[in-house]
Order: sequence, then structure tokens, then C-alpha cells
Amino acid sequence: MEMLSRLKSAFRFSNFSLIQKISVGYAAMALFTMAALAFSSFSLYALNKTARGIANNDLPIISSLIKLRTSLLAQESYAGKYQILKDPTFVELFHQREKETLVNLRVLQELDASRDTATLKRLYADFRLAAARLFSGESNREGELRGLSARLLNAVDAFYGKRQDLLQAELQSANYQQESTIRWTIIISCTGFLLAIGVAPFVTYRTFRAIRKLQRATHRIAEGDFDYDPQIPPGDEISDLARDFTRMAARLKVLEQNSLDASPLTRLPGNIAIERVLDQRLKSGGNFAFCYADLDNFKPFSDHYGYAKGSELLRVTGDLILATVKELGDPGSFVGHVGGDDFVMVLSTDRVSEICEAVIRSFDQEVRRHFGPEDLARGGIDGCDRYGVHRFFPITTISIAVIICGGDEYSSAVDIARASAQAKDSAKESPGSNYLIVGKRKQA
Repeated sequence: MEMLSRLKSAFRFSNFSLIQKISVGYAAMALFTMAALAFSSFSLYALNKTARGIANNDLPIISSLIKLRTSLLAQESYAGKYQILKDPTFVELFHQREKETLVNLRVLQELDASRDTATLKRLYADFRLAAARLFSGESNREGELRGLSARLLNAVDAFYGKRQDLLQAELQSANYQQESTIRWTIIISCTGFLLAIGVAPFVTYRTFRAIRKLQRATHRIAEGDFDYDPQIPPGDEISDLARDFTRMAARLKVLEQNSLDASPLTRLPGNIAIERVLDQRLKSGGNFAFCYADLDNFKPFSDHYGYAKGSELLRVTGDLILATVKELGDPGSFVGHVGGDDFVMVLSTDRVSEICEAVIRSFDQEVRRHFGPEDLARGGIDGCDRYGVHRFFPITTISIAVIICGGDEYSSAVDIARASAQAKDSAKESPGSNYLIVGKRKQA
């Protein structure tokens, strides 16, 4: 009893997946439909084969027999008229009909090489020999010719009747097969359909009820309730979709938080998202590279060309950093905007040098488009530093401080930020755009 109970529990319909439920509902219909299709195709092939046999064999044989009989009657008539009138014209007409007869006999030989055809050929050979003797002047051959003609016509009629009976039997068989095909096709198709509709309403009701719950959840999430649970019981793909829907809502909640934290200028994630990523990387225990990028001499550039030009350079810088990381980094790479002219990248340690070099190349090419021709020729601009001292500032460059993180060296995002600030000061001491790696992989 316990085993039986377990089997019933294992094969409960509610435990089936959606595709299994649909399969149970429609497998019978599909099976019976395919059976009906196969049966119909086979029957249609047989009917087509029968029709081809009639068109290519039976009808040409019957047609040849009709033409043969007509030709024989004409030849008998021409031979009789010659016997009376002795006009050579009738001999020529006889031979014309003789050619037609030989053609029809060849057709019969090709389509039906039976004893009936052989008998017709033998009797017609005797008929031609008797006609030749009659045309040569042997007057006593007329009776022999008529007798041979009668035997030949009787053989043609017998052969014709036999082929007609055979054709009628084939037509009756084809008609019965057609009726049987239609009847069984309808029976098989209706049986599958009736089996399917017994399960379809139940599957449809459960599916639509789950979809209505998902629709309600969509409205709730659209209103900002990202914690709403549609409460769809497990058991099929719709329940899996509901779980994915719940995870999507949680992800939307995170994205909304990131969007509120994102820089309005570059649309890159801000400090909250950066700290979250660093905490996740530290908890995972793997090695990663934290890159802190800073623009050198950006404030003099912004003061000299104006706030709009400065904002444009920041936006373009964020775009090129993001594009470079997407192209060369792995799927888990991250780009953020701390604020002002400070950007961060979280990368895998094996690609950090390549990405930093690519960012520097792209930035050095791009920044020259934002300076006027005279300033480019001079190699920089005049301006005041933070202390109000007037001096010359070179063209804006980018410095990247790279901190290799992993293990127990850094315990929090604050420790990483402090180390990157110190490394950034060291990187900015070198003229031009450059990067400096600090940590387990050091590079000058």
C-alpha cells in the first residue's frame, strides 16, 4: 500500500511540468493525427499508383484494341472490294491500314506481352498472308480471308472484354479504398481530438490563472512594490517563471537604487554601487584589480574653456572607459564614477595592464579634440592653480592607480579607497598619462 501511495504521488498530474501537462493533453491528438496523416498518405499513394496504372497501361491497351478492330474491319472491306473490282487503289488502302495495325500490335506488345497479344500477332500474320495471296490473283482465297478476319475480330473482342473487366475491377477497388480512407481518417482524427479535449480545459485553466497572477505582480512591481510575491505553487515552467520574475524584481530594486546613486552626467554607478561591488569581491575571496582613474589638470581646463566643455570631457571620458572595459574586460568587470574627474574600474588581474593601456591611448587621442589649435600648439593653457598662482598647465592627461586586492590584505572598501588614494598621488608624479600597479603584481 505504501508503494502504491508513492507511485500515485509521483505521477500526480500537478507534479508535471507545463510541457508535460500540454504533452499529456495533446500527445494523443498528435499521435492520432499523425496516424491519420500516414494512413491517408499511404492510401493516396496507392490510389495514385492505381490511377497511373490505368492511365499508362489499361487505357492505352483498350484504345489500341479499338483502333485495331476498326483497322481490321477496314482491311477486310478493302480486300473484298478488290476481289470484285480489281482496282489497285484498294490494295494501297489495305496496306495503309496494315501499317496502322502493326503499330497498334507493337503498342500491345509493349504494354501487355501476354498470350492474348501473341495470339493476335499470330492470327494477323495468317490474315496478312491470305490477303497477299488474294492480291496476287488466287481468287479462291476470299473465303479463307473472311474466316481469318472473323477469328481475328473474335480474339480482339475477347481481349477487349477481358481488359474492360480488369479495368472495372480496378476502378471498384479504387473507389472502395477512397471511401475507406476517408472513413478511417475521420475516425482516427476524431478519436485523438476527443482524447485531447478531456485534458486541455484543465491545463488551460491552470495556465491562465497563473498568468493572471503574473499580470497582477507586473502591476504591483510597476507601482514600485519590488517585494511582491505572486505566490504561484511550484510544479511547472510558470512557477519557474514566477521565481525568475521575483528575482527580476529584486534586480530592478537594485538597479533603481543604483540609478538614484548614478552620476547624472555619465550615468555610471556611484559610490553606493562601488562599495557594494567591492564588498562582494572581498567576500568572494578571489583576486581582483581596483583601478582609480583621475584626470590631471582638469580644473584649469574647465576654468579656461568653461563648465560645459568640462562636463563634456567628463562624459566622454566615462564613455570611453566603459567602452574599453566592455571590449577587453570579462563579463564581471565594473565601471563607476566617484564624482568630478575620478573614475573607478574593477577588473580581473590578468587583463588590467591591457585595459589601462587601452584607456590611456583612447583618452590621449580624445582629449586633443577638446583643446583649441593654439593651446595644442603650445602644449597646454595658462591658468591659476588652487592657490591662485598664475602658471602654465600641460594638456590634460589621465593617471590610473591600480590596487591588486585579494586574500586578507584589505578588509573593506574603505581600506581599498585609502590605498588607491595614496597610489594615485604616486602615479600623478610622473608626467603624462600613465598607470601604476600596487599590490601582489607590481609594475613601475
